Amino acid sequence: MKPSLRYAVLLVLILVAGVLVNAWSYLGEAHVERKELKDFPETVGAWQRTGTDQILDEETLKVLRASDYLSRNFRKSDGQIANLYVGYYASQRTGATYHSPLNCLPGSGWTLSEPGKATITLPDGSGFVANKYVIQNGEYKSMMVYWYQGRGRNVASEYWGKVYTMFDSVRLRRSDGAMVRVTVPVGNSEAAAEKTAIEFASTASSVLPEFVP
Repeated sequence: MKPSLRYAVLLVLILVAGVLVNAWSYLGEAHVERKELKDFPETVGAWQRTGTDQILDEETLKVLRASDYLSRNFRKSDGQIANLYVGYYASQRTGATYHSPLNCLPGSGWTLSEPGKATITLPDGSGFVANKYVIQNGEYKSMMVYWYQGRGRNVASEYWGKVYTMFDSVRLRRSDGAMVRVTVPVGNSEAAAEKTAIEFASTASSVLPEFVP
C-alpha cells in the first residue's frame, strides 16, 4: 500500500472513530430496566435468606462507588450457608467500575490461595466459567467463587470484562455491569465447600438477570 493511501485510510478510521465517540456521547447511555437488588428473592431454589442484609459503611461505599449492591446470607435446610455479594454499576463511563476481590480482600486482612476455575451450569443447561479461591482471615476460611456479569455475559476475566464493556458501549450504548461473588465457609472439606458454592452460584445466576440485565 502506498504511503499516501495508507495515511488516507488511517485518516478515515480516525474520523469514523471520532464520529462514533461523539455520537455515543451525544446520545448518552441506553436506559436499562432492572429491579433493585434489595428486591432480590429471599428464597432461591432450596436456599432461604438468613439474617438481615449487610450494610456497608460509608468509607467502603466511597471506594466501591457502586450504584446498587447486595450482601446477603442464605441457608439450606441441612445447615449449609452461602453469602451472595453483588456490586452493580449502572454506568462505567465516569470511572466507577467493579473491583476485583484480588485487590480488595488482601487490604482487609484476607489471604488468597489455590486459584482455579469453576464451571457454573445454569438450569437451562448453559454455563460459564468463574474464578475460585480459598480465602482465609485468621481462623475464618471460605471458598470464594466470583465472576463479572452484565449485558447478557458472564465472564471470569476482569480484562475481558472491560474489553466487552468498551465494545458494548459502542454497539449497545451500555456500560452497566456487576461483580458477583459467592462465599461458603470451609468446614472439614474444601471440596464440599466448593461444591456448595458452585451449586448456590448456579441457583442465584438463574435469577440475577432481572437485577443485572
